[in-house]
Amino acid sequence: MDTRLRIAGIAGAVIVSIVILTSPSPGIQLPEPSTSLDAGNDAVAVLASDLDEPRAIAVYGPQVFVALKSGMILVLDEGVLLETPLVTLRAADAHDGGLVGIALHPDFDHRQALYAYMTYHEGGQLWNRVMEIHINGSRAEDIITILDSIPGADFSNGGAIAFGPDGKLYVGTGATSETSRLSQDADSLAGKILRINDDGTIPRDNPVPGSAIYASGLHDPVGMDWDADGRLVVADAGSTKNDEINIIEAGANYGWPDEQCSGAKHTGAVMCFDPGLGFGGIASYPGGVLARDGSLIVASLRAHGIYALDPESGSQDIVLGGLGRIRDVTVSPDGSIYAITSNTDNRGFGGPGDDRLLQVLR
Repeated sequence: MDTRLRIAGIAGAVIVSIVILTSPSPGIQLPEPSTSLDAGNDAVAVLASDLDEPRAIAVYGPQVFVALKSGMILVLDEGVLLETPLVTLRAADAHDGGLVGIALHPDFDHRQALYAYMTYHEGGQLWNRVMEIHINGSRAEDIITILDSIPGADFSNGGAIAFGPDGKLYVGTGATSETSRLSQDADSLAGKILRINDDGTIPRDNPVPGSAIYASGLHDPVGMDWDADGRLVVADAGSTKNDEINIIEAGANYGWPDEQCSGAKHTGAVMCFDPGLGFGGIASYPGGVLARDGSLIVASLRAHGIYALDPESGSQDIVLGGLGRIRDVTVSPDGSIYAITSNTDNRGFGGPGDDRLLQVLR
């Protein structure tokens, strides 16, 4: 993909749910979000409410798994939120850390395992780790740390985690600070896309033999999925600007902190938002309830909504707005879109019922 787009965004922050995205020529104005949870709304179903700082979701059939920042994983089964959590992990109370990412094993029918990315305290420092959680019915029966000692911080921990079409587990780790150069350090796991086997061992075909590092130069990868062409797409959140959509290639360097969005030495982003949208999760949308087949669906915290993006054409439009900050979004195999709000994280305006697990119906 040779398209290189730089998009200037004027976001109404947390006061109004409207975002204007412009490309160099011509400008595109998105419609003002109008969706709400008023009675009679048939666009969104509320599956669960009063959630305490949810961070990530994963869906398998009738089950929806919801990770809370505190370390708790809730399970919604056949539309009913189970009273007992799947597990409660000892997550650090870091500002943008804690339990921030989950993924289900691709062969969940035969290997009921959930993978979690979590910030923790040890030796007076913050770190991140990847854990494999074995499930028996509706409870966790065994927890194994498969990747450890990933540098952590109060901010920029990353947390995107997903299995690829190759059956490998991909993990997005954060740069840990605005001044850190760990993203460019080949010996550090920070600011990278990691690729491991489902048991934590290193695949033989990784770019550097014996290393989990698949790509480097990331700031805060918070969402990842594979597009219709099988390419790994990562939503890399900037600090206050330059949120990037990157197509990840084996061994590539995406420039942080030396270059953002584009540059002469490193691989450039395919889309860049300045000011940033405040990326949350991202999902490839194959088709279903929306007429946006082949789009990327991205959650936005700062612009309050879910947006459909097309890096090839540069088009972007709103899918859902008016519900406050959206932290994560995922698409089930049948095309259903699920999302979680993030209005109870001290950056939004939490109201009655916040936060919520939602399903987009149309």
